[in-house]
Amino acid sequence: MQFKFIPLAIALAFAGSAGAQEVIKIGHVGPVSGPSAHLGKDNENGAKMAVEDLNAKGIKIDGKPVKFVLQLEDDGSDPKQGTAVAQKLVDAKVNGVIGHLNSGTSIPASKIYHDAGIPQISPATTQTKYTQQGFKSAFRVVANDAKLGGSLGNYAITKLGAKKIAVIDDRTAYGQGVADEFIKAAKKAGPNVEFTKEFTNDKATDFNAILTKIKAKNPDLVFFGGMDSVGGPLLRQMKALGINAKYMGGDGICTESLPKLAGAAAANGVVTCAEAGGVTAEQQKGMDDFVARYKKKYNADVQIYSPYVYDAVMTMATAMQQANSAQPAKYLPFLQKIKYQGVTGLITFDDKGDIKDGALTLFTYTDGKKTKIEVIH
Repeated sequence: MQFKFIPLAIALAFAGSAGAQEVIKIGHVGPVSGPSAHLGKDNENGAKMAVEDLNAKGIKIDGKPVKFVLQLEDDGSDPKQGTAVAQKLVDAKVNGVIGHLNSGTSIPASKIYHDAGIPQISPATTQTKYTQQGFKSAFRVVANDAKLGGSLGNYAITKLGAKKIAVIDDRTAYGQGVADEFIKAAKKAGPNVEFTKEFTNDKATDFNAILTKIKAKNPDLVFFGGMDSVGGPLLRQMKALGINAKYMGGDGICTESLPKLAGAAAANGVVTCAEAGGVTAEQQKGMDDFVARYKKKYNADVQIYSPYVYDAVMTMATAMQQANSAQPAKYLPFLQKIKYQGVTGLITFDDKGDIKDGALTLFTYTDGKKTKIEVIH
């Protein structure tokens, strides 16, 4: 009797596996610990939403049903931790990677992914170097520092009328990169503008020494290159010292949390910041719908990058569908030529992996709320 049942059991096992879903592993890396944990969690939530939406659609690739799963990793905004988790994802044979958030972790990790032939789409890395290394596997869905810092530098002179500018950066790849591009563009737009340059680090909490030096120069604008976890307390201390200059920064400070970190009164009407992305009026409904879904699901506001993470996952999945394969070598050429209409706009890449026609959105803060000024293309 036993011998009759064994072939039947084997036959049933084979029948079950024939209809089984193929698992596609997507790695997501962001800082879910450390000073930027609120941003890393925001990114992770965007990735989870995308994977849930993909699986709800019952997608088939090459005629076979597939299931997308996330492998979530934390880089703590630390370059060493970033390369360690990059290697972990390579060893796990993920089909693609979404991340990292910080330029300082994305850039060293990108070599590890490139050497393994695994496509990487960053939803937040803006340092120009990221896509200038010649890695055909590295992409980003946001504008780079040349656009980000350059547009802010020009805006500071032509729209805000700055004559004396103090620039502070946190010495990270992102902070230094965006500050350098800001200075370059501001000098071009205002050749007679006076500049003061100071440095801090991405874990600093006391800015009294550098702010005292800056106060003596009487600037009308202070630009900070870094993230909101430092940029918020810096603005709070600036105000406490009686520096009444306008305050400017890139996407790192352009978060919903900035007024909490700086004090709503400190941020009110003083800040101009840019998000490395932007939707036109006709695309606004898609973004508004995403923000509403996010709020309902997580009972929290979108910080900044989760819509870009969502689009990055969807863009990667679309390339896999077009290639009829989730194998990195097979879908990578399709990713390089992709045209995907996402919640953040049309995603298509140039030959370096930069998003084409990357937009920026300028914001200020009014009564503790982030308020749009305009979208710049």
